[in-house]
Amino acid sequence: MSTLERWTRWPAGDVPIREQHSRARVVLSFVGRIGLLSTVVFGTFAEQHYEGWRLLPPVLWIAASAGLFTGWFFACRARQLWPALACATGLLLVAGLAEEGGARTLASMVWYGLAVLAVIRLPLAAGLLTAAAALASYGLSSGESLLVMLAVASGLGLLGYLLRLDSQARSAQRALMAQERAAQAARAESAALAERARIAREIHDVLAHSLSAQLVHLEAARLMLDAGAGRAEIRERVVAARRMAQDGLAETRQALSALRGEFAPVAEFVAELAAQSGAELTVDGVPRPVPAEAGLAVRRTAQEALTNVRKHAPGGRVAVRLDYLDGTVELTVCNTDAPRGADPMLGESGSGYGLLGMRERAELLGGELLAGPEEGGWRVLLRVPA
Repeated sequence: MSTLERWTRWPAGDVPIREQHSRARVVLSFVGRIGLLSTVVFGTFAEQHYEGWRLLPPVLWIAASAGLFTGWFFACRARQLWPALACATGLLLVAGLAEEGGARTLASMVWYGLAVLAVIRLPLAAGLLTAAAALASYGLSSGESLLVMLAVASGLGLLGYLLRLDSQARSAQRALMAQERAAQAARAESAALAERARIAREIHDVLAHSLSAQLVHLEAARLMLDAGAGRAEIRERVVAARRMAQDGLAETRQALSALRGEFAPVAEFVAELAAQSGAELTVDGVPRPVPAEAGLAVRRTAQEALTNVRKHAPGGRVAVRLDYLDGTVELTVCNTDAPRGADPMLGESGSGYGLLGMRERAELLGGELLAGPEEGGWRVLLRVPA
C-alpha cells in the first residue's frame, strides 16, 4: 500500500457479519450514552441561570449537536467525505456559539468528541485535520497554557488512534469470519455435488446393467414368439430375465446399504461374489478395514469384472486375487481358457460404460485401473489407496 493510500483510504468498513455483543456490553453502552447525555444537559443548564426565552439557545445547541453528530455518523458509514466534513464544520460552529453563550460543558464535549471520533471514523489525513481544528478551537477559547494543550491533544489523539486500530482489527476479524463461512458453504456444495456423482455412479453400476440385460432377454423372447420358436427356448429367456431382475434387486439393496455406510468387510464380500461366480479366490495379507469409498470401488470393480467374464467368456477359468499391501489394496480378476460360444445376446447387454466407470472410481481415489488381454484371456487390475 502506498503512502498516499494509507493517508486517504477510509477505515475498514462493515462486513456482512455483525458482531454479537453480550448483554452486559449492550447495557453498559446504553448506560454510558445516557450518562454522557445527562452530563452534557445538566452541565449546560447548571453553568448559567437560563429563564424564559433564554432557555431556547441551549436547547437548540444540544439539538443541533445531536443532529449533526447523527448526520456525521451516517456520512462516515456511507464513506461520503464532503458531507462528513460539512457536519464537522457545523459542529465546530455550534460549539463556538455554545462557548460564547456560556455553555462551556457542551462546547468542550463537542470538541473532545469530534477530535476523537474524527481520528476513528475519517480517512487519516482528514481525521487529523478535523481533530486539529477541534482542539485548536478548544485551546483558543479555554486560554490554557501551551503545555496543557499539547498534553490534551496528545492524549485525545492517542485515544482516537488506538480506538481506530481496535475497530479495524474487529472489522478484519469479521471479514475473515465471512470468508470462512463462504468457504464452508462452497465445501458443502462441493461435497453435495460429489455425493450426487457417487449416487449417479451407483445407479449406473447397478440398475443400468441389470435393466439393459433384462430388456435384451425379453426382446429375444418376443422375437422368438414372433418366429414361432419352441416353448423351452422362450422359457429359458424369460427365466434369464427373471434371474437378472433378482440379481439387480439384490445389488440395488447392496448399493443402498453402501450409500448408508452399512458395508460388509471387503474380503467377505469378494469371497461371496467369487463363490457365486465359481471363481478361485486368493487373499494375500491381513484383511483390514478400508475407507468407505475404496471399499466401494473394490466391490463394484469385482462385480463388473465378473459380470464381463460371465457375459463374454462363460465357462472359462476365473481367478480373483485380493492383496492387502502397505497403504494400498489391489484386486485382480483374470480369466483364461475361455470356451467359444458365448451368448451373443448376453454379450451385447452391457451399457458400454463398465470399464470407464471402474477407471473413474479408481482415479477419483488417487488409484489406477488396468484392463487388457493377458495369456489368452483378460485381466482387470484395480489399485486404490487404503
